[in-house]
Amino acid sequence: MTTDSARSDYTRFDTTTTDGMTTDPVTTDPVTTAFLRESADPHRPLHTVLKEISLPPALAAAAGTRLLSRPLFAPQQAVDRAAADTAGVFELITSLPQRLFDGDLDAYCRALGIDERTQKLITRLGGGAPPMYGRTDMSFDGCRFRLLEFNIASELGGIDRAGTLPRLWAQAPSFASFAAEHALTYLDTGRLVAETLRAAARPVAGGRTPVVALLEAPGGLAKFGAVWEAVAELMRTEELDFRVGEVHAVRSRGNRITLHGTAVDLVLRCFCAEEILAEPGGAAMVEPLFQAHEQGTVVLWTPLESYLFSNKGALALLSEPGLRDRFSTDELALIDRLLPWTRSLPHQARTSAPDLFAECLDRQDELILKPRAQYGGSGVLAGWETPADQWRRALESVDASGAVVQERAHTRPEPVLDPATGRTEDWRTVWSLFLTPDGHAGTYARALPAHAGAVVGMGADQRACTAGVFTYEAAARHGDTSAAGV
Repeated sequence: MTTDSARSDYTRFDTTTTDGMTTDPVTTDPVTTAFLRESADPHRPLHTVLKEISLPPALAAAAGTRLLSRPLFAPQQAVDRAAADTAGVFELITSLPQRLFDGDLDAYCRALGIDERTQKLITRLGGGAPPMYGRTDMSFDGCRFRLLEFNIASELGGIDRAGTLPRLWAQAPSFASFAAEHALTYLDTGRLVAETLRAAARPVAGGRTPVVALLEAPGGLAKFGAVWEAVAELMRTEELDFRVGEVHAVRSRGNRITLHGTAVDLVLRCFCAEEILAEPGGAAMVEPLFQAHEQGTVVLWTPLESYLFSNKGALALLSEPGLRDRFSTDELALIDRLLPWTRSLPHQARTSAPDLFAECLDRQDELILKPRAQYGGSGVLAGWETPADQWRRALESVDASGAVVQERAHTRPEPVLDPATGRTEDWRTVWSLFLTPDGHAGTYARALPAHAGAVVGMGADQRACTAGVFTYEAAARHGDTSAAGV
């Protein structure tokens, strides 16, 4: 936002820290300003819009009441740039074994702290690059997105919500006029994912409707069953024959894979390598899937090779200063534009990487620590929220799989009106973009009250909520592409 004409349409919100000090003011976009103004007015339709929105049954069971009371809004140009950039980063990440290690997967896995047993399982199908399918976790400061994590995998949360929530908002009569006035748009994630799965299954299913089986690890449905049933509910509305089960229920019949007696064309893999390796005979349990995939009688979407690239250490390799000569000028510009400073912190870093260890101590208030192989916010520690002695102990106790330290990426606070109290409170957000082989497939966000902590995860904090996302053409509103902040 570089012109006065663009700035004039933006409202300033002060962010106050827990000690009462006010930081630099940040801007929120004009659509948010308009939404808050109208929803706060008891004489305007948006004041009661939440009463017009009801979730499909399975999504209601999965989401409960953990939905933000308003959508989020972002300039279309900023989202498009982020989607294009993350697609470019996917290509860079999946090139790392060849680019940095001359194709030596053993050396690549050692660099990421992937042990031999895990490596054997996740490279069972050859260790090649998986199809582009995943979800980014990103910060947004009002001008640009920064990449925090890249979930290159198929066990993705949020598919059931990314397109559904904005669709339900758009169908609410009280919101429809607001959406039309501001030319709000969104991508239908359910339809785009269903198209991806249908296309992937076509070599097996031909022209008929494919049978898709979402498979969890043994016992996984007890924990995640409600979420996956919401995905199944959505996929069935897209006319897929969609089943949900656990991988140990799979059987081989002739040259086909069956689930509860039905032959399956595509397996949507929602189990991870760690879960399989934790099971006695786990590798043997999934071997029929590997063999059927190799024979072309089932499609494993996505293969476990995804774990070669979703490991957080891959982002650290992109950020490593000693490796910058392996990338072109344009590639370096992409990395610098999208990725915060990120470094791998090895086991026993105080002696194995003393300079980095010292830097992490010195820059504690600017850094966040993340275990390389964990997910869902597990084990994440924000330096700015942690006592110095606890931060030091955390750096010293990194396990053999290693961790990454990443520079804090500042996010735009999102003011949210509480319909019950009429009070407005700032929330912290993480934005997620879905990618398929055809490109950007929609966006959603997770949000947490700004005072609640740095880790915004549905599993990490029960106060976290999900938000739908709409985009708008900032240039059309302001007559200047600089208003999009890209």
